[in-house]
Amino acid sequence: MITREEWIDIRPEIMLGKPVIKGTRIPVELIIRKLGEGATMGDLIEGYPNLSQEAIQAALIYAADLIGNEKVIYLKTGTSD
Repeated sequence: MITREEWIDIRPEIMLGKPVIKGTRIPVELIIRKLGEGATMGDLIEGYPNLSQEAIQAALIYAADLIGNEKVIYLKTGTSD
């Protein structure tokens, strides 16, 4: 199983603390954004030779974990519906 700890690095001295793929300066955000724009895993690996399929999957798992643990608080605004 792919784990975040194995592939994702978060340190203030690398990309100002943004999550990156370990051993690179490739931000998780870039991977998710490129996939969202229609790039394939193959496109990413071709464009960023330091990436692997496992690293891309780890980025997706990391993003899913963030969203899965997100808490949304709805505030009443005072307007009536």
